Amino acid sequence: MSGLPHSPHALVTGGGRGIGRAIAASLVGAGATVTVLGRNSASLQEAVAAGAAHFMAVADVSDEAALKAAVAEASARKPIDILIANAGSAESAPFAKSDSALFARMMDVNFMGVVHAISAVLPEMKDRPYGRIVAIASTAGLKGYAYVSAYTAAKHAVVGLVRSLALEMAASKVTVNAVCPGFTDTDLVAGSIDNIMKKTGRTREQAIAELAKHNPQGRLVTTREVANAVLWLCSEHASAITGQAIAVAGGEI
Repeated sequence: MSGLPHSPHALVTGGGRGIGRAIAASLVGAGATVTVLGRNSASLQEAVAAGAAHFMAVADVSDEAALKAAVAEASARKPIDILIANAGSAESAPFAKSDSALFARMMDVNFMGVVHAISAVLPEMKDRPYGRIVAIASTAGLKGYAYVSAYTAAKHAVVGLVRSLALEMAASKVTVNAVCPGFTDTDLVAGSIDNIMKKTGRTREQAIAELAKHNPQGRLVTTREVANAVLWLCSEHASAITGQAIAVAGGEI
């Protein structure tokens, strides 16, 4: 039993690959109607063709006008009950080499992208009998990591937004939570692995081990494990869970 109400409409940003696609597929399996949104039309089309989503919308979450137009089109098809604000990107650099443009890029995608998505769906959602907002943050929203200060700052901002908005929405039927994965087996982490190999000369296995050592279980998290946590938060069983930042990280936090 998924615990979802009858056929809710879920919008998943960054839904064409990685964690977003796993979440979309999980929601489809639980009986939701799912629209995946992202910048890459090809990956979105592939997700729909594979049955991981029903519909797609192309937009950059950092472009507020484009995102609002895409959300309006999706909600005209069916009102949105669930928002998974998953789209994000990561860049690494020592703080001394992290200029204002890097901080702006990380904030635009990882934080303002969440703000834009919530702003687009909330006016309609808050008056409905059921609503779920789940932001995919990171363990970087709960602790610090060296060499990713801009990314970490943006993810901390997401967690702060979730905690504040949950209080504003507490009298409604909308819950607002964050899921904070540790290093997860995705294309995004593959980029970090390639970076470690390039800068240190380590093998791929050694680079993976460097990331996995943060997890007391000694491994990367799977996208399915993250999706399972999200699916529970979207269920009616989790109606009293709001304002939380739940780590999926093998005990790292």
